[in-house]
Amino acid sequence: MAKVRKLQEKRGWAYSLAIGVVKPLLLTFTRREWAGGGHIPATGGCVIAVNHVSHVDPLTLAHFLLDHGRLVRYLTKDALWKVPLLDKVLDDTRMIPVSRQSTDATHAFEAAVLAVERGECIGVYVEGTITKDPDGWPMRGKTGAARIALATGCPVIPVGQWGAQDLLPAYSVRPHLLPPPTVRYRAGAPVDLSDLQGRAPTHEVLHEATDRIMAAITAQVEQLRGEKAPVERFDPRKEGIRETGNPHKREKKRRRG
Repeated sequence: MAKVRKLQEKRGWAYSLAIGVVKPLLLTFTRREWAGGGHIPATGGCVIAVNHVSHVDPLTLAHFLLDHGRLVRYLTKDALWKVPLLDKVLDDTRMIPVSRQSTDATHAFEAAVLAVERGECIGVYVEGTITKDPDGWPMRGKTGAARIALATGCPVIPVGQWGAQDLLPAYSVRPHLLPPPTVRYRAGAPVDLSDLQGRAPTHEVLHEATDRIMAAITAQVEQLRGEKAPVERFDPRKEGIRETGNPHKREKKRRRG
């Protein structure tokens, strides 16, 4: 396991509570393999660009980053602010609400840029949702991480993960606690976007940056899995399935009917 760093950032009551309660649970019910943590900036604004395999992986990624001295702020779907008490936790941890597939997402982008400029570590699930790839590989990415990086010039750290889906399968509410699954994270060197800096954020520029970010994430996942990813990344729209939420939910309703 990579050498860990001590946390230097100030934390509020919510992060203190999570570190005191959630972290011991993760230590009990998971095994961990961390790699490449030296690529995570010790200080300063940055984007952590990561693949998404389970609803539990915001906790396991936070654990990985905490062990390397950073508190993560996520772009989080705004519906979670409607949950009593959870809204207070999200506010105290300075999570950023985003309305997915809406023009209101502009406000999340602006908030993320300000957070990076304040020196914060922003976690972005570049796919925008849990992967729909049948084999769990990173799928087509969205441009949010690229937009933040090109607007601020901050480093984008590609992080691959694998194993959180064994703790909590995608769209399941039943965790698999025993035997404890191994959760693996690997960070890579910052994605080189230097030739795109200063250029107008056109469709072509944003998609080139996003493709580079997704390629770097996928390379980390390949190392964790010891396999090669498909040459073409999975695209839900081309496959005719819903981009967000459980892709099998509608099918189940039809069967019941």
